[in-house]
Amino acid sequence: MKEQIKSHEAKMQKTLDVLSKELAAVRAGRANPAVLDKITVEYYGAPTPLNQVAAISTPDPRTLAVQPWDGSVLKAIEKAIQVSDLGINPQNDGKQIRLNFPPLTEERRKELIKGVSKTGEEAKVALRNIRRDALDKFKAAQKKSEITEDELHDGEDKMQKLTDKYVKEIDAMVAKKSKELAEV
Repeated sequence: MKEQIKSHEAKMQKTLDVLSKELAAVRAGRANPAVLDKITVEYYGAPTPLNQVAAISTPDPRTLAVQPWDGSVLKAIEKAIQVSDLGINPQNDGKQIRLNFPPLTEERRKELIKGVSKTGEEAKVALRNIRRDALDKFKAAQKKSEITEDELHDGEDKMQKLTDKYVKEIDAMVAKKSKELAEV
């Protein structure tokens, strides 16, 4: 029973890790290399993550510089950024690509905050699904007389406490990102 609870807690932690990465990729007025994490470039016929074909730096708070290690991939990087949903037009100077992040408009800021809240809700749903799976396994084990009714209730309580703990963490992460977006 303890192993099952531990494995379900690990799944919940993984959900938090995924949420953390997704929130880091949300553009908040400042240049953050994490916004390019989901972009892949066609490199020698294979889709390759942008950070594996180029160095990404932040020369100033509102600019990202993308310096490819192989100059032949510069056009492919430019195209990949243009077709992404970043909403930023890359500037190619022949050696590197510069991305200038304009200040967020009030409308765009509200849109991003709404998206962050939606992502947080999706993470909570994932947590609840993990809890439900755990409870189903506990009930099945109790039906087969592998665990007692007291152990079943104990397991249910522990899963609920874990779920509550992780939901609080998700709420805190979403609130922090929303505040960050509202202040930019």
